[in-house]
Parts: sequence; C-alpha cells; structure tokens
Amino acid sequence: MAHQRTVYVVDNDLETRRSLTINLASIGAEAWPFGSGSEFLEILGHLMPGCILLDMDADDGLEILAALVQRETGWPILAMSAHPRVAVAVEAMKLGALDFLEKPVEGPKLAAALIPAWSALEASLEKGEAKRVAQNRLARLTARELDISLALFSGRSNKAVAHELGISVRTVEMHRAHIMAKLGVKSIAEAAVMATHAGLAIGRRAPVASLAPVSRAVSPFEERRLARSAY
Repeated sequence: MAHQRTVYVVDNDLETRRSLTINLASIGAEAWPFGSGSEFLEILGHLMPGCILLDMDADDGLEILAALVQRETGWPILAMSAHPRVAVAVEAMKLGALDFLEKPVEGPKLAAALIPAWSALEASLEKGEAKRVAQNRLARLTARELDISLALFSGRSNKAVAHELGISVRTVEMHRAHIMAKLGVKSIAEAAVMATHAGLAIGRRAPVASLAPVSRAVSPFEERRLARSAY
C-alpha cells in the first residue's frame, strides 16, 4: 500500500531533517519533515498512516512520544538521538517506541530499521480495518439484541439469559438466531470474537466508546452503547 512508504521526520534540526529526507528517498520512502513535535501533533489527525522518526534530543521528546502513543494511531515510532542516553532509550521503549536509533542515521541503518516498522504498520492497519468491519456489523443489532448478545457472549445459557432478562427461552432462541444472521456468523463464539475485534470487553458492560481514541468519530454501535449506558 502506498501510505506504508510515508515517514514523518520530527526533528528540530534542519540539517538532520534534510539528511533523513535524502536517505528516505534513496530507499523509496516519502519523507514529511516537521520542525517540532507540537507542530506534528497539531496536524496528526489530518495525516495518512505512516512511520514516525522522532527526535529524543528535544526537551519535550519523551513528552511528545507519550502524546503520540496516547493517540493510539498504531503508527510505528522510531526514536532517535545524537547523544543516546540509556535512561532515555529505556523510557522511550517503555512508552512504545519500536526502536531507538543513534544519529546520524545512514541509509542502510535506516532501511533496516524500517523493515519491521512497515510490518508493524501493516498489521496495525489490518487490525483497524477488522475493528471497523466488526463495529459496522454490530451496529445492525437492535438495543434488545445487543443486550441478549452481551449476556450470551459471557457464556450464559439460553435459560439463564431468559431468566436474567425476564423473557422466555423461546424468545432468547429467536433473538439468538437473528443475531447470528445479522452478524453473518455461525456461532455465538464467532460473534463474541467479532465483538472483541470491535473493541467490546467481553464479560463487563463498559461502553465501547471508552476504549476508543478521543479523536475518532463515534460509530453507530458506540452511540447505541452510550445511549444504553445512561439507563
């Protein structure tokens, strides 16, 4: 995919940005340079997915890294430093940096570091697509069907669900069939896996929206969950 070749270079040193841009072009990647982490964060929501080269020598390097991880974009972050310190490197890796590179980062070293980064980005994008598809399917369920689904996903029997919700076992069986038909699955276990992909924590009634990045639009499934949580 074309966006997998995009690399965001976040470094306050102009010469470093120029050097990295040239090296990235030599390995077939497109560089988008940013002079500061705050500048990059401001526009992050409007950018296509890519890998991030982030300078750790800036005073706010670790702070910017933490903010990027908190956004939950799933974009791989490669931390960089001209004067690497063990404490900073360890903290960067703890926060979620995929690698820690020493500047100057020459072409071969950069190419090698980006190989796992591309793979990580692709996996993240696939996971995000699976989540979107799962949420769209779960949005087909009515509020009542979602209630019954949550009970069934936790492993309760039809009889137990009927008792809990004050309905007949036959009604539960009918809803169960409708749920599986709407979700396009052959079993409740498969439906539960789909719910997990959608971001629903099976076994507890936490709203799905609480598990999602703040910057992302709320899906129809999440809107229904939020409305139900108010009662």
